[in-house]
Amino acid sequence: QVQLVESGGGLVQPGGSLRLSCAASGFTFRRYFMNWYRQTPGQERELVAAISPVGSTTNYLDSAQGRFTCSRDNVKNMVYLQMNNLKPEDTAVYFCNARLSVENFWGEGTLVTVSS
Repeated sequence: QVQLVESGGGLVQPGGSLRLSCAASGFTFRRYFMNWYRQTPGQERELVAAISPVGSTTNYLDSAQGRFTCSRDNVKNMVYLQMNNLKPEDTAVYFCNARLSVENFWGEGTLVTVSS
């Protein structure tokens, strides 16, 4: 059974940091591209960060570049999103996604609220 379980969300003040984690199980994690998406009410889900199967390549949403860092541990089957200098517009539910060819798995999300 495929599972992606996000954790680490919460309330943080502008300028603060959070580290999201996603624990993966039920599939061959090291073969999959791993992504972080976010979504706010009424909006489309948007890709925030992506990391290649061996972690050699990362890509970021323009507004996240330089503030967010995506990493993975293929031994622990974990993917992380370190978010620094958070802004109110980063407030969203953040989803972990695993993708390989037509296979596409999602976690249930973790809420990040950036507010003073």
